[in-house]
Amino acid sequence: MEDFSGVLRGSKKSGDGIETLIPDSEHKRVLKTCIDIPKQKPSFSLPINDVGICGKTVWINLPQGKIPFETEVKVDLPSSIRGIHMSRIEKAIAGLYNKNFVDIAEYAENLVKSVQSGQECSKAFVKLSGRIPMVQKTPATRLSSIDSIQICAIAELVKSKESVCKILTGAGLTHITACPCTQAYNRVLSGKSEGMPLPTHTQRSITWLTIERDKVRPTYEELILCLKSSLHSTCDLLKRPDEAELVLLAHNKPQFVEDTARETAKEVGIRFGDFLPESVFVKIESYSLESIHNHDVQCSIKTTMGEILKVITI
Repeated sequence: MEDFSGVLRGSKKSGDGIETLIPDSEHKRVLKTCIDIPKQKPSFSLPINDVGICGKTVWINLPQGKIPFETEVKVDLPSSIRGIHMSRIEKAIAGLYNKNFVDIAEYAENLVKSVQSGQECSKAFVKLSGRIPMVQKTPATRLSSIDSIQICAIAELVKSKESVCKILTGAGLTHITACPCTQAYNRVLSGKSEGMPLPTHTQRSITWLTIERDKVRPTYEELILCLKSSLHSTCDLLKRPDEAELVLLAHNKPQFVEDTARETAKEVGIRFGDFLPESVFVKIESYSLESIHNHDVQCSIKTTMGEILKVITI
């Protein structure tokens, strides 16, 4: 039977033990003469806002170790070009594998610049998200709880006369909220105005704080400290005295999801207002996993440092 596969059978062994079926000379010949398909003019000349890869896991050498992060990489595409060079994105990722980085924001900046240089685009975008370990002390027994925090980094590079790279860093903290409404109702119902806080329903929540980075600040550590100062932070290891302290704290200062977002914004202004420019973008997202309702609740604030500082000074 004839072989119509087009594969040349003159196989050889390469240095790393991988069997190759096509001679190197043939690869070089074809590469010199074949058409670069992505550079072709498209059948319908409309620009594309973004195209790239998602669902990609990258491994980053951080001070905490080599840690995996979910990655999204995109570029825009002019109307005159059919497609992007997908393999160049993977090559850019591979080139960073053995390098060390202070944090994932530094990695994101390196990756977005490498991706942009390999594509005919005017904009490039990288988003990383994952978890890093966090050791925190429990409120009463002061034991070490080994937890994790969610972090993200976004890098956006716009090519012009002078390319501008904008970096955003984000951190998410899990916490507990107690509903003020039920507590106020029970206070009137019982006629008690003093003493221990009255019953109310509680929720496990998560609040994300994302801020545009100015040079090297804010750091992820600073973002977490900001969140912990605004919220009733939870942890995995809680002995009974720790649980009692955390529950009492949440009931002494009950919070709506709106309160958690606003209190976080206030803390951003207090902590970062003296050194971050007023133009810096701030985004706060809070999610409440409701306990007595079948729905969940979410809240977000998108603002600037300047707008936050205006409210603080009122």
